[in-house]
Amino acid sequence: MRLGIAHHLGWAVAVTASADHRVVDRRRIELIEPGIPTAPIEHESQPLDVAAAAALVAKVRASVVRAASASLDQLTTALPRPIVSMSLRSWPLDFPDDIAVQRRVPYQSRADSVMYLQVLAELAHARGWAVHLYDAKDVEGQAVSVLGERADEVLHGPRATLGPPWTKDHRIALAATVMAG
Repeated sequence: MRLGIAHHLGWAVAVTASADHRVVDRRRIELIEPGIPTAPIEHESQPLDVAAAAALVAKVRASVVRAASASLDQLTTALPRPIVSMSLRSWPLDFPDDIAVQRRVPYQSRADSVMYLQVLAELAHARGWAVHLYDAKDVEGQAVSVLGERADEVLHGPRATLGPPWTKDHRIALAATVMAG
């Protein structure tokens, strides 16, 4: 099974597909515990000094680890076969770790998203899953090229067979699993 993730701040669309690109599971998963700020760098840390901001980010990150781990555990329990890979939106691999730097432009607007992606990648590696990164702007087109005549059936067919919701996030997550194969 291949897992594709289209994440947002605090939650994600998770689509699990078989090697032949059949959707086996699709769900919304929670990536953070209730009551915890979903965007600590961009929205919550600005009035804080660097030490307090770092403490807030550490608290949020720990919550993301717990919540995302629980969501992935629930997903794997529901599947008929093990997951072998997780596909995540790419991020700059040289993204700064320093909270003081992350709070400044141009990093401030991406720091929270990168945190979620990094945690998800760490959780995947801890489970022995390969991690594949994708460009959200290009992955659907790349999958269409790989799938050829089957593209419409694979990427849009689940809306008819599974019913709503089947959104752009679902298609991107599924396309990412195609490209991970």
